Formats: sequence, C-alpha cells, structure tokens
Amino acid sequence: MERNLEKTLDDVNNTDGIIGCVLADHAGLCLGVKGNASTDSAGIIAAIADQVAKLEPKSPAPTICLQNDNRMCLIQRQGPVVGAIYKEVSV
Repeated sequence: MERNLEKTLDDVNNTDGIIGCVLADHAGLCLGVKGNASTDSAGIIAAIADQVAKLEPKSPAPTICLQNDNRMCLIQRQGPVVGAIYKEVSV
C-alpha cells in the first residue's frame, strides 16, 4: 500500500501546474506529502473535508477550492483518504 501512495503522490506532483500535494487518513494523520506542501496541514485538510461534507450529507464528496492571490488548494475525500493538491494561480 505504501508503494501505491508514493506512486500516486509522485504522479500528482509531476503534473504540470501542481506545486505540492498531501494525503491524509480520515482522522487527519498524514499519509504522505510531496512538493511545496506541509505534513502539518493534513489534520486541517481532513477537518475541512469533513465539515464541508456535512453541508449536503446525501451528495457525493465535494471538491473544496481555497484560493489566495498566488496559490490554490483543492481538497477532496475519496473513501478513507483525503487529498489536497496545491497549484500556482496564473494571472
């Protein structure tokens, strides 16, 4: 399983425009991180995914987009894993 996580992180991080990514379990434990991302963010990423899912509990897992002037963070839960992808915002 660890090899699959590493491959997924590598594949995502090597995609054009992606500057970092984080994978966390349902409790917010960091499963892996690549690029310009922090293991410290895993807990808050999982918490955000849980809270947003409560807005429409009968809907599929939402994709959450947080953005500032130069960076975007996309968060989504897939089963027991929450992923966050960081992208640079093009002007």
